[in-house]
Amino acid sequence: MKQHLLKGRAAMRSLIMLAMAGAMLLSFLVPSAPAYAQQRPGTFNHLKTGFPLTGTHADLECATCHRTGIFKGTPTRCASCHNGSIAPGKFSGHVATNAACETCHMSATSFLGAKYNHTGIATGCASCHNGRTASGKPASHVQTNAACETCHKGTASFMGAKFDHAGIASGCASCHNGSTATGKPSNHVQTSAACETCHKGTASFLGAKFDHIGILTGCASCHNGSTAKGKPTIHITTTAACETCHKSTVSFLGASFNHTGVATGCASCHNGSTATGKSSSHIKTTAACETCHKSTTAFKPATMNHAGIISGCATCHNGNTATGKPSGHVATIAACETCHKSTVSFLGVSFSHTGIVSGCATCHNGSTAVGKSSGHVATNAACETCHKSTVSFLGASFSHTGIVSGCATCHNGSTATGKPSGHVATTAACETCHKSTTSFLGASFSHTGVTSGCATCHNGSTALGKPSNHVATTAACETCHKSTVSFLGASFSHTGITTGCSSCHNGSTATGKPTNHIPTTITGSLDCNTCHISSSSWSSERMNHNGAQGGAPNYCVTCHLKGAPYLGSMEKKSHEGASTSRDCSSSGCHRPLGNKGSTYLNWD
Repeated sequence: MKQHLLKGRAAMRSLIMLAMAGAMLLSFLVPSAPAYAQQRPGTFNHLKTGFPLTGTHADLECATCHRTGIFKGTPTRCASCHNGSIAPGKFSGHVATNAACETCHMSATSFLGAKYNHTGIATGCASCHNGRTASGKPASHVQTNAACETCHKGTASFMGAKFDHAGIASGCASCHNGSTATGKPSNHVQTSAACETCHKGTASFLGAKFDHIGILTGCASCHNGSTAKGKPTIHITTTAACETCHKSTVSFLGASFNHTGVATGCASCHNGSTATGKSSSHIKTTAACETCHKSTTAFKPATMNHAGIISGCATCHNGNTATGKPSGHVATIAACETCHKSTVSFLGVSFSHTGIVSGCATCHNGSTAVGKSSGHVATNAACETCHKSTVSFLGASFSHTGIVSGCATCHNGSTATGKPSGHVATTAACETCHKSTTSFLGASFSHTGVTSGCATCHNGSTALGKPSNHVATTAACETCHKSTVSFLGASFSHTGITTGCSSCHNGSTATGKPTNHIPTTITGSLDCNTCHISSSSWSSERMNHNGAQGGAPNYCVTCHLKGAPYLGSMEKKSHEGASTSRDCSSSGCHRPLGNKGSTYLNWD
């Protein structure tokens, strides 16, 4: 196209040169114009005439257009001069038209760059576009004798031509080579086969049928969604090559998917559309497939996750969808979950025994339900004879009527309660001490032959220990207590005890002062051993008068007056004028010997 335009422009330049040469020749042939005609255009304002002098017209002599000295009425249209007489007109190869020159030629300088108005032209294009009058077909144009307008529908551009391929069945590449017409795109399937081998329609390149014979690998190099159909939007998400699963080049159906390494996301494919989904009889669930199905080879055996399921067990556990009740199951129409509280195992069932008071052994036979343990008391009695609770086997009330021996055969800590950890260490039979079959309390222990080690039992836990007010001692029980029948009559060894007598001899822990004992206020609250010298007998006493020197309230006569009620070996006198309100020493007759602060034993 560009070459034709260049040729047209060269031809136009030749015409202009020819016209200019003719004008020069004409100037020599035309007689000299009058003086007024020799006036240069620059001395007259030609704009006032309404016809500005531009381009070549600006350089012409006035007489060139204004002949015979007539200025007024000179024509202004191009064809008035450019008629082949006054000035060059249309050349022989000019487009046949009656339109004024200026309709197409926009420049007064050159005929080049004319813009032809094709409005209304629908046929006869080749009458001008013949390579001479106007640009014709380029050298690379499709070989055809058809009129231009057969394919080119626009007069503005040669582009967008629509070629009628009717009757064309071969030789496509002679035009569709990327130069004459659109060729194979850059992403076209690599092939040297003729276009028509695969493309069967001349209306569109789409719908080509490719012969896949002999192709076993590299499918994705074409089937990438651009060159050829790729994976559909619902295709299984995978980076594996097409041929890994698809074994047929005729159809994508029948692909065999390798599930190796696939552990999650099953439902993204097994949705009934991309791949087989759940069957109509499948357990109703929204859980992911892999929650239960652990094998990618087969859907069975599935391990159902029962987390959160607390009812409706029989809808699946009916013997068809899932395992149902075994033949030896307890006869009941109650829902599974009434008794079975675990979804992990059928074991550990909690059966509601409400209203059941007999016939326990019909189920509790060791097969249908838990039976008697191996360590159970040997008996043929019905369960309910002893077991009164249907909640637990514990707390059975056994009738011990008539049982007087052999307690340990059951009370061994396994079959029935045995000796507690703090029991008296003994190998004697239970019944030796325990005389009651109702309670272990009130046992009568035979202490015969027991002479030591009392505290091993009498520790306050196994048996009675020392009471809270017992004499403070670490001595063994048997040191003082010589009788295993009673704690009374203990013989305490006072050897080495010289003080603190009253801490025990207070009338509670041990024998205290008799009621007619000398008032301790007289002795100044001295300890027992101040006067009682012997720890073996109370009778051997020596009065310490250090705290009884007379004077209120410790009057001597309180003890020494004849008839005084207090015990003791003191000398009692019946003095004339003596009084319990007057001390002996105040009389001036009796004085204690020694100095104050020492032990007063004698009196003067």
